[in-house]
Amino acid sequence: MLKRALLFFLVISSTCFVSGQTNNKRKVDNLRSFDERLIHFGFLIGFNNMDFRVYNNGQPNVYNNQTPLYGEVVYYKPGLNIGMVTNYRINSALDLRFLPGISFGQRDLYYIDANGVQDKEPLSIKSTFIEFPLLLKYNALRMHNAKPYIVGGVNARYDLAKNVQDRLVLNSFDTYLEAGAGFDFYLTYFRLSVELKASIGMLDVLNHAGTGQPGEEQYTEAIDALKSRIFCLTFYFE
Repeated sequence: MLKRALLFFLVISSTCFVSGQTNNKRKVDNLRSFDERLIHFGFLIGFNNMDFRVYNNGQPNVYNNQTPLYGEVVYYKPGLNIGMVTNYRINSALDLRFLPGISFGQRDLYYIDANGVQDKEPLSIKSTFIEFPLLLKYNALRMHNAKPYIVGGVNARYDLAKNVQDRLVLNSFDTYLEAGAGFDFYLTYFRLSVELKASIGMLDVLNHAGTGQPGEEQYTEAIDALKSRIFCLTFYFE
């Protein structure tokens, strides 16, 4: 999924860059005063790929003939992001961006024992996050109707979906460090930005108290920590 998102990002960026170069030959600069606005607004829509970094402990499993269990995300499913954009211009090179929104996604966590035997049914963890990213955007020099940039900051997410899964209990709140890069494209009536970003969870989202159901202790006890990772391909309309 991530490779396909990266390929899609490169194709879109290349297409828009070629379009910008065509305008360059015509000496046409769209939205000439756009970057001089102190504050502007917009909206975003994007696609995400949610993942877990699983810290397995490899301890013998008393519920499975002393054979250790290992959790792993094997397959990835695309999700959706939507949100609003508030951009504050600090100077010609830096913008402060607040991007509140909501995202939907799913992670399928499989348990595999030391003999390679995998659960038939994965633990499907569906998430609906409300999120509050606060990011700094560093802008390169504008090349007529295109401009590269890098972005980084923090994001607080709260999962509105149930925190009790079939075999695990997850904490709803997490904080993320985010970093990415993209291109701004100045079109006739608005600015389109295409961005690829990684979001790395800082907290252990696994509730180690477990579900309290007999026989489900093994799924919690097999894992030392569970941390989120989310990769996003986002389109901004400003």
